Amino acid sequence: MTLSVIIPMYNERSVIADSLGRLADALEKAASAQDGPFDRYEILISDDGSDDGSGDLVRETGRTLSLPHGALRLLTSPENHGKGRAVRDGMLAAKGDLCLFTDSDLAYGTAVIAAMAGEARRTGVDVLIGSRAADPDGYAAYPPARRLASKAYRSLIARAAGFRYTDSQCGCKLFTRAAAERIFSLARTDGWAFDLEALLLADRLGFAVGEFPVRVENHSASKVRLVRDSVRMAAEIVRIRQYVNTLPQSP
Repeated sequence: MTLSVIIPMYNERSVIADSLGRLADALEKAASAQDGPFDRYEILISDDGSDDGSGDLVRETGRTLSLPHGALRLLTSPENHGKGRAVRDGMLAAKGDLCLFTDSDLAYGTAVIAAMAGEARRTGVDVLIGSRAADPDGYAAYPPARRLASKAYRSLIARAAGFRYTDSQCGCKLFTRAAAERIFSLARTDGWAFDLEALLLADRLGFAVGEFPVRVENHSASKVRLVRDSVRMAAEIVRIRQYVNTLPQSP
């Protein structure tokens, strides 16, 4: 069983080398464990047009890593398109039986990766969503103001999209190879609303979706502005739902 870990990257020179070292250590440990959830892995960095030397640093760091059970790959876009495009390119280029994306700063830690792979294999779901709301301490690392803003934003988006999921915007999600190929070959959203589109497509196509409790271990300054981005996201949701509803629905 091979796991692909996709990391969308845009100007992350300050964190990417450290993240690669931590990630490689965690994946090697999991891959070499007896009866682990995977025995091979790839780390796939999807560089979304970085202009700060992040791509060069990934190459340099890769030469120092010991990866007996895995490999490091770098996809490079000549232009910045958005996180959704970077994740989509990574998912469609991935070779693993299971494909998971997470943020370049490893905001949810590294242990969650093997845990989600194990849960997906145990339950047989096609898509597994990390959920901060499902863990009592999921938001504990956030300052109080950001905690409230994040929960309010999540609630607004869920209601507007008609989601039953508790945390559609968590930046840690896993897909089987079949689900990743089908969903991301149809996905069109390049920006932040790509999570919503992926989940609406998963529902439309009849894939089984589960949730897995995660907690934020570290965080950077939020780029979300509740009022401005909620209005913008509402417009995106309308556009995405109109598109998804044109596709044939699986039973």
